Amino acid sequence: MINGQVTANREAVIELEIVSSDQKIERVEAVIDTGFNGYLTLPSDLVNRLKLQLAGNRRATLGDGNTVVLDVYLAKVIWHDQEREVLVLQAEGGPLIGMSLLYGNRVILTIINGGDVTIDPIL
Repeated sequence: MINGQVTANREAVIELEIVSSDQKIERVEAVIDTGFNGYLTLPSDLVNRLKLQLAGNRRATLGDGNTVVLDVYLAKVIWHDQEREVLVLQAEGGPLIGMSLLYGNRVILTIINGGDVTIDPIL
């Protein structure tokens, strides 16, 4: 089970563990974004610090309708106590968790300040 909290800004946030290229664990707060169908976004400073491997680039349509080209990296995250390889889009702003990372899980949100965020595997 992964636990988090709803913030005063009405964002569902969890702590995510990302494995750097030298096998160190970096803990980051990431916002759940159900409108994002990818796995994870990370800002360039974090991508550089983790020394993630570039896997190419892809077009992405942002929430405002604009289409951009973003670099794609390979990363490993700790998800339900297991290492899982995911694709990371480099995008400025805070880390976002998308529906591809959440796939196969039940997400329960208590939408009040300080409310619980619970992610349980179902597959």
